[in-house]
Amino acid sequence: MDEADFPVVVGEVYPLISSYSVMKSTTLLSLIACIVILLSACANETPSVDRDVIAYTGATMINGLDRPAIENSVLIVENGMLTEAGARDQIDIPAIAEVVDLTDSYVMPGIINAHGHVGMADGLETGEDVFTSENIRRQLLTYAQYGVTTVVSLGDGQTEGARIRDEMLFDQNINIARYYLAGPVISADTPEEGREEVQRLHEAGMDWIKIRIDSGLGTREKMQPEVYRAIAEEAARLEIPSAAHIVELEDAIGAIEAGFDLIAHSIRDQEVSDELINLMRDNAIPITPTLTREVSTYIYRDRPDFFDDPFFLRTADPQVLEQLESPESQQRFAESEAGAYFEQQLPLAMENMMKLYDAGVIVAMGTDSGPPARFQGYFEHMEMEMMQDAGMTPHAVIMASTSLAAVAMGLDHLTGSLQAGLAADFIVLSEDPTEDIRNLRSIKAVYVMGNEVRMPE
Repeated sequence: MDEADFPVVVGEVYPLISSYSVMKSTTLLSLIACIVILLSACANETPSVDRDVIAYTGATMINGLDRPAIENSVLIVENGMLTEAGARDQIDIPAIAEVVDLTDSYVMPGIINAHGHVGMADGLETGEDVFTSENIRRQLLTYAQYGVTTVVSLGDGQTEGARIRDEMLFDQNINIARYYLAGPVISADTPEEGREEVQRLHEAGMDWIKIRIDSGLGTREKMQPEVYRAIAEEAARLEIPSAAHIVELEDAIGAIEAGFDLIAHSIRDQEVSDELINLMRDNAIPITPTLTREVSTYIYRDRPDFFDDPFFLRTADPQVLEQLESPESQQRFAESEAGAYFEQQLPLAMENMMKLYDAGVIVAMGTDSGPPARFQGYFEHMEMEMMQDAGMTPHAVIMASTSLAAVAMGLDHLTGSLQAGLAADFIVLSEDPTEDIRNLRSIKAVYVMGNEVRMPE
């Protein structure tokens, strides 16, 4: 699928993305797009009074792009796809459509988490035993209940996750977050091992590959440049996008020069340099700041304030909270050297995110949620609120969490904005998120492929 075929006009989404040429999509993503488009086309070619057509009317529409909100909007949803999205006076509602009145509400695209983890933990437990279909689907429901309709899982198990992803490909009744996955994070000591791992994950049908260039604050040896260069080259040869987990500036530069497509995490060790800014901007390399990942390393040394937040408690497991509040657990967090480091460096990470954003680098919302005590769904809202607190406008945060995240992850042919030809993934809100991103908490309903998500009781 060529860029010209994308429903999103890339240059409209972000001024510098028109040069974006990497990470278009993997074979699977292309297949998804083709199937969705063919299903929609078939429905349009064979009109029937039995087809599922719903018109959502009256809401103020925030379409996820760099455009003003539209008051008194209409969304026409047919067989899970948007066929019309715009002002009421410019759209003819089909006579057969069921009309849903959303007056005094706001609609926006479903949130995309460009860097999460699905199925790798159950409560505070990890390991192969927790990577089950039941756990994956439960977590994808939790994401959706917070308005997160798509997750890219950058580091997880692989066989069961790939099967669930593939089942969703053909499921027109999906009512949990869709997701894509990278499989296990590649660990290799030689270029040959690195290439072999990329080939193995590609054959297993992974959407991404991911590495770590990180010494663990001096506790292990970093992956060597000749190894990660070979991994990047093999990934490019096989046309599978690649992400690099980094902590330090020099490693972010090294990853981009090697050919990696995404920088995972903000720069924490020093101020970002002009060299990095130019490399990322000129090559349209996105970054997922994952500010809440830093918070998770130290916040549980005491009882967090959000343990009293009803928006959090509606999906929280009381047993997990009890474990985190135990004196033994709090002591471990209090004695954590990593927690002390990341707490100290968090302000710098936020400043670096803003310097990259202000320079025109693509910032895509990502949280690293999913490991123990990084609470899926809630942490995405915390991340967006931290992005606003760091200096981004509410509208900029919305774009980073919808259309820009879709572009960064190669999903803009399917989701990320409210436009005809894309999946009907949207959130209905009672308050205006462009006034304050915290208004994203005012969720009234969430839809994935036009199907309403079951909300917490």
